[in-house]
Amino acid sequence: MKIKKIKGLIAAPFTPMKPDGEINPAIIPEYAEKLKSSGVKGVFICGTTGEGMLMTLEERKIITEEWVGEQTNDFKVIVHVGTTSAKQSKELAEHAQSFGAYGIGCMGPVFLKPGRTEELIDFCAEVAAGAPDLPFYYYHIPSVSGVTLSMVEFLQKAAPVIPNLAGIKFTHNNFMEMQQCLQHDEEKWDILSGFDEMLLAGLAFGAKGAVGSTFNFMAPIYNQIIEDFENGNIEAARIKQIKTVNIVEILVKHNGAIVAGKSLMKSVGIDCGKCRAPLRNLKESEHKNLKRELEKEGVFDKETQL
Repeated sequence: MKIKKIKGLIAAPFTPMKPDGEINPAIIPEYAEKLKSSGVKGVFICGTTGEGMLMTLEERKIITEEWVGEQTNDFKVIVHVGTTSAKQSKELAEHAQSFGAYGIGCMGPVFLKPGRTEELIDFCAEVAAGAPDLPFYYYHIPSVSGVTLSMVEFLQKAAPVIPNLAGIKFTHNNFMEMQQCLQHDEEKWDILSGFDEMLLAGLAFGAKGAVGSTFNFMAPIYNQIIEDFENGNIEAARIKQIKTVNIVEILVKHNGAIVAGKSLMKSVGIDCGKCRAPLRNLKESEHKNLKRELEKEGVFDKETQL
């Protein structure tokens, strides 16, 4: 497979939920239009931010179908198909390919985690085989999956085993390893930067694309960081990046970036509802406090917000 590297921002969308906790796919067309208008180049759905592991396979298929219906040449849909079962993940991969998704991604299994790179590759190979015509991205997020294996070794050993391997969604702060992956095989692989608040560092090491949850509501400032970086205005990029760092810190303080971020979406016009258990949702008073702190930081300023 010829690897086409993704350039720009890929949002990790929240999965819309109704008040009773059921999925609410009817919101997705409006959600997609808002992302497109903000300069986002696609979505990575049903991942960590999208609470993929908290949904049934059938729910994930419905969400996939709705998002793929919004896909265009300029707006890619990558479907996270990871589960604790390679067979279930393969089923989701097959479904994603059958409905025309751009690509698939998969984190390592969080239950009975692989202890050797070969074990992780065996799992991923079975999953990727479900969508042989789509680019496959390994989703490296050790803080969630607990899989801490070397990604350089993964690329070396997976390349001959997974024909549709495209690269890695690299959500880790080990930038030495990230750079090694970016440079591996003469810069062949598509390594997507996965930490919003460290985007500038990812760009400095050579990443062209990035996946993030805060791109849902503040994509403009991240696009400006990319523009500043490409124009050599590093100091301007640093100033904007520290602003995003401060905003992420506020989200983390208010019960985490997923819970706080999803709560925040209704303040920017897309009510995604609440998170599923075991995540604890914000009370109305907590949401107001969150919004108040973010207003002080300027998240609703024209240059920052979605």
